[in-house]
This record gives sequence, C-alpha cells and structure tokens, in this order.
Amino acid sequence: MTKKSELGKAGEDFACEYLIKNGYKIIDRNFREKWGELDIVAISKDKTLIFVEVKTMQESNLQGLGPEDQMTAAKIKKFKKAASLYAGHNQNLINDKKGWRLDLIALEVSSAELLTKDENNFRVKHYQNI
Repeated sequence: MTKKSELGKAGEDFACEYLIKNGYKIIDRNFREKWGELDIVAISKDKTLIFVEVKTMQESNLQGLGPEDQMTAAKIKKFKKAASLYAGHNQNLINDKKGWRLDLIALEVSSAELLTKDENNFRVKHYQNI
C-alpha cells in the first residue's frame, strides 16, 4: 500500500468515526462502479441519505491549499453522477421528505503516524450539501 493510499484509508476511517459520533449511520463504504466511486454512504440523524467524499492531506504538504481544494468542478460532477445513480438503484434508502445530498469531509493530518487514530491528529472540515 502506498503512502498516499494509506493516508486516504486513514482519512476515510476517521471520517466514518466522525460521522458515527455525530449521529450518522454508515450504509456503505468505497462503493465502486464503472461510473465512479463513493467513499461513504450514510444516513443522517434527520434521515437524509448522504454521500460523502473524503479528501485528506498531511499538513506538511498543504502549501497554501486545503484538501477541499482538490474537489474540482469535474470531480464534483463525477461525484454527483455516481451519487445520483446509486440513489436511483437504492430508492428504499431515500426519505421522501428529505431526499439526498452531497457532503465533503476535508481532513488535515498533523502527524505522519496515520495509523494512530488519535483524533488530535486530524482537523475536520465538514461541508454539507456541496
């Protein structure tokens, strides 16, 4: 496993823990199809279906940009398409009154010790309904 993929996995693991602590229920992870990938699929406290993209960067590599800056218009379009297709095939997960939304969790990691799941190593920015 490369350092970049280790960083990504550590970020996604932390994001799941963060979501669970905040009342979300994780439905699916790393869902892959030919039309795209979804990092996390969850249900929020208010029963909204949430698709979460996780972007993680080590603070030493930020160089003035945050992890959220990796979310280009093209990536948002692909993310939206993947979420739309997933939602279409899983209508039973969608609350008629709440629908679904796209969220971004941007994580900055302060330590190279990625496998220590110490929440003090992560700075979380949760953007809802991107």
